[in-house]
Amino acid sequence: MTKIKLELHVSKHSRDKYKFEESLFETNGNAIVGNFNGARLFSQKINEKRDLINLPESAAKASEIYAVGLMDEIFHFIFEQYRRQINKGIFSQAAENLLEKLKPAETYKVIEMFLTEFPPLEVYRQEMTLTAYLESVYDKQAVSSILEEIILLWVENQNPALENYAELFRDRPIEQNCRYIEFIQILHVFFEDSPEFGPDNQNLIDMLRAPAIAVPNSIPGQLEYIRTRWSGLIGDLIYRLLSGLDFLKEEEKVGFFGPGPISVPEYNQTWDMDIENFSPDQEWMPSLVIMAKNTYVWLDQLSQKYQKEIKRLDQIPDEELDLLRDRGFSGLWLIGLWERSKASAKIKQLCGNPEAIASAYSLAGYEIASELGGDAAYQNLRERAWRRGVRLASDMVPNHMGIDSQWVYDHPEWFVHLPYSPFPSYTFNGLNLSSVPNIDIKLEDHYYDRTDAAVVFRYHNHSNGQTKFIYHGNDGTTMPWNDTAQLDYLNTEVREAVYQTILSVARKFPIIRFDAAMTLAKKHYQRLWFPEPGTGGAIPSRAEFGLTKEQFDKIMPIEFWREVVDRLAVDAPDTLLLAEAFWLMESYFVRTLGMHRVYNSAFMNMLRNEDNANYRILIKNTLEFDPQILKRFVNFMNNPDEKTAVEQFGKGDKYFGICTIMSTLPGLPMFGHGQVEGFAEKYGMEFHKPYWDEKTDEQLVNRHNQQIFPVLHRRWIFSDVENFLLYDFFSPDHYVNEDVYAYSNYKDRQASLVVYNNRFSNAQGWIKISCAYSDKTGEGQKILKQSSFAEGVRLDPVLDFVIFRDIGTNLEYIRPTQELIEKGLYLELHPYQSHVFADFRQIKDDDYRSYRQLNSYLNGKGVPQIEEALKELLLQPVQNPLKQILNKGYFDFLLAHRLDEKINFVRPELIKEANQKAETLIKGIYTLTGHMEHKDIVLSRITQILTFELSLPVFSKQFPGRTGKNFSNAMEYFEEPLLGSVVRWLTLLSYAFISPLGSIATPTNPEFQTQSWFGEWQFAKILRELANQYEITEIDQQTLVQSVYTLVGIGNWYATYQPDKFTTWIKELFNRQEIQQFLKINRYQGILWFNKERFEMLTWWLFTLAVMNLGTNPKISSTSFLEEIFNLHKFSQKMLEIMEKSEYRVEYLINPKA
Repeated sequence: MTKIKLELHVSKHSRDKYKFEESLFETNGNAIVGNFNGARLFSQKINEKRDLINLPESAAKASEIYAVGLMDEIFHFIFEQYRRQINKGIFSQAAENLLEKLKPAETYKVIEMFLTEFPPLEVYRQEMTLTAYLESVYDKQAVSSILEEIILLWVENQNPALENYAELFRDRPIEQNCRYIEFIQILHVFFEDSPEFGPDNQNLIDMLRAPAIAVPNSIPGQLEYIRTRWSGLIGDLIYRLLSGLDFLKEEEKVGFFGPGPISVPEYNQTWDMDIENFSPDQEWMPSLVIMAKNTYVWLDQLSQKYQKEIKRLDQIPDEELDLLRDRGFSGLWLIGLWERSKASAKIKQLCGNPEAIASAYSLAGYEIASELGGDAAYQNLRERAWRRGVRLASDMVPNHMGIDSQWVYDHPEWFVHLPYSPFPSYTFNGLNLSSVPNIDIKLEDHYYDRTDAAVVFRYHNHSNGQTKFIYHGNDGTTMPWNDTAQLDYLNTEVREAVYQTILSVARKFPIIRFDAAMTLAKKHYQRLWFPEPGTGGAIPSRAEFGLTKEQFDKIMPIEFWREVVDRLAVDAPDTLLLAEAFWLMESYFVRTLGMHRVYNSAFMNMLRNEDNANYRILIKNTLEFDPQILKRFVNFMNNPDEKTAVEQFGKGDKYFGICTIMSTLPGLPMFGHGQVEGFAEKYGMEFHKPYWDEKTDEQLVNRHNQQIFPVLHRRWIFSDVENFLLYDFFSPDHYVNEDVYAYSNYKDRQASLVVYNNRFSNAQGWIKISCAYSDKTGEGQKILKQSSFAEGVRLDPVLDFVIFRDIGTNLEYIRPTQELIEKGLYLELHPYQSHVFADFRQIKDDDYRSYRQLNSYLNGKGVPQIEEALKELLLQPVQNPLKQILNKGYFDFLLAHRLDEKINFVRPELIKEANQKAETLIKGIYTLTGHMEHKDIVLSRITQILTFELSLPVFSKQFPGRTGKNFSNAMEYFEEPLLGSVVRWLTLLSYAFISPLGSIATPTNPEFQTQSWFGEWQFAKILRELANQYEITEIDQQTLVQSVYTLVGIGNWYATYQPDKFTTWIKELFNRQEIQQFLKINRYQGILWFNKERFEMLTWWLFTLAVMNLGTNPKISSTSFLEEIFNLHKFSQKMLEIMEKSEYRVEYLINPKA
């Protein structure tokens, strides 16, 4: 008797049409689709004949073919279970019933037609006639088996979900040539009268129809129905069913869409293995701040910057390392240091980028690239960076190697592979990418025209004839990495080889970044490559090789990463291990696997999208579960494979607000290549140079200098979580504003508070009580606690006021201690405004309640220095009137009334107004000093000087008829520097009002008193405010302030000057501290130098002051005045001559060379 095997029905017509290979069929004529590869071969034959251009929806899917065969097998199993549990002879009885009800001839006619349409293999080959075959099977057992096949054929034809494959098993020809319908009806009635079966107590035929009735248009839906309803009946077939569902999922993936949405972790839903096992930090680790650089691109940019060839690591200038240190970076991640795959470069060049180099993540081996100078150049860079406190970081790519790496050549068995192509449609006829003789490495052909993304490449060794189809590296979210080969971590040799490689990297680099580390966690490595039945579908073709959790754990009993962490803690203990891990694995990687740091991509994505409520929930959940996780997050605003920071966040307040958060949250801040400079180009891992001609945005860099880098230098204050508190920001109407991030920290007696409004809207509110956080008791238990803001920054209620500074703006603030304790801190925030408050200190108020007055006066505003603001408050009687004088509005008025051709005298009302302003100032001085006895002298002197200054534009015209070289030279020397010089005119006018002030207190030596008040009463600050109103440069501001102060001290120099004692006079002049500062005297290489331009300026001012004193002396005649001017001009020329001879050295100026 021929044994009838249970496989998929395929009609003779379909076999003829599609030319299926005979190896696909069992002897009974049924197709073999019991494995995925067989289903793929089968579907390929169908698709070769179908018009998929015009009818793409008619394409046969291997997973659906497999599913149809699987359902057929499950239905057979149900029949078998019925026979075992209910009625062993059910089909013999059904056959007897048919012979009785339909008669033998009609019954056998149906069987004959069935075998005609679905012939056994020997009949189809014409090795046996159908008649002979029928004679061989006409016994009750054989007929019983054939009845089972006919029932299943009819069930398949009633299933709408199988319409695309109906031609394979269509039963219409049988129906047209015999009493097939009656045959089925009799069987149906027979089973209705037989005992029921299954979870819903149905007759067998209705039970087999149930999946198609419940989910009529979905093959996966029908398998899912069987899984949920029949799992108790089908035994071990459940694993095949789950694998079948996984196979369907694989083919349902129409493309590669990248990572899914960012989710908020729910720590109470972590898996059983999530236990606490943190790795302790070394002392330097918490304060680490990393700058990432694409090595080849950076070297090209440095070549442009320094205008010389910089191609090796040892050629990186010290200035760049100094810059990193000075900006607050203590880690430098050099992307792409290792020797890269030659094949990777070829692939990228063939795909359209002739300048491409290999990907930084397709490695030939772990040696520093020879093009970068090899190990010697690296050691040079490492030592120079280390001297500046900068540690180097490198990638380690554990998931895969380059497609032509040495490991592929030497150990092809170390990689996930098959002895056959997983998809029959794959072809490998292109370029041989191997650089080793007798070995072929070929990509699947459709990679080059981008019409397909194959999951394997072909390896062939001509020496031994071995062919392997090796899988590309793949994380299941994007296309396979076509220049890589996936390592097989179920192989113990591979795990050990990878560890030894990691150790060798650790001996070079104190910081290792593990690329795509989450792919090697057991949970995900199994999901991707050996999926537990029912969990597959991530990588096409891998569902077939699924393992149960028990099977997988037996082969890989412990987490690879835990083993790496534990061994490195002994072998290389000073190494920081940083995992690039997503998929809600962040907590697991640091808390259980023991990595020191882990990527936190939610930071970039949620803050960019202003998904503030969810990100605050993420922080809250983490604090409530285990705050130590927060400390181990790597926060970043762009990653090498993400859009640049400037594209995602811009260059304005939002960028700097989020950058501030990144720089001040616990964890590790990581800056991207070009982020500080404002570069917008995204550098591919195959870039040898940047392709955009971008210039550094100096304004952006300057704002980093002001707002970000000072924070990075204080990173130690923010990096830990022991005293970290997150606050809700309550609006005045008592609602929590989820858009405001507010948190404090405390370290080594230094408190900090960071606040940021991540929304384009204003925010007002209070910070008082922290969110809950987990606190560990001495017994190892955890309790949830909350603390007040006052507790968070350690306020002492005994002290009256709190002073703190905003690091970004460098402004200080003052608040009453009791208000902060009772109400909290009130803040008003503009859109995207941020604060980083630090330098908290408390003070006791004095007997005059000065700080209370100041707090009321400032009303929440910030000032550069609280103590200076307090002084300003006390100095208001003087400063306010002086500000009414030293301001652009009034000075513009005075300058507009200088004498010229149209204005030939100084108007009395102008002098009157000047005197009124000066008198108000004098009253202020009286308030502070009690002096006003010489008021009239001061007012008179101000009038004299101001009148003289306003007449300067027509100064030479007061000497009518005077000509000659001496006269013209003197007048030119005096008048020319005033033309167009805003700074000199501001100096003159300021001098007019300030220089006489000291005479109020003492008419003897008033210059000293004026200079004393100049510093004590902060005149310099008011002069700077005046300069800012005129928008003059910082250098000119400094010149203005120094000039006024210096001139006040030497205003009457000419009254005591004796030409025959010039040498003594100049020594005394240079002995004055303000003169030394004005001349910028400095020592270089043991020699004192002075500034040439400042000396020339001082000489002119000495001339001008003398002329001014002479010109305001009513007793001097015009002739004598002019004679003195000539003498002064000679003096000035003498000064300039000895300056030239001195070579700008102080000693040669004071003691001229012979």
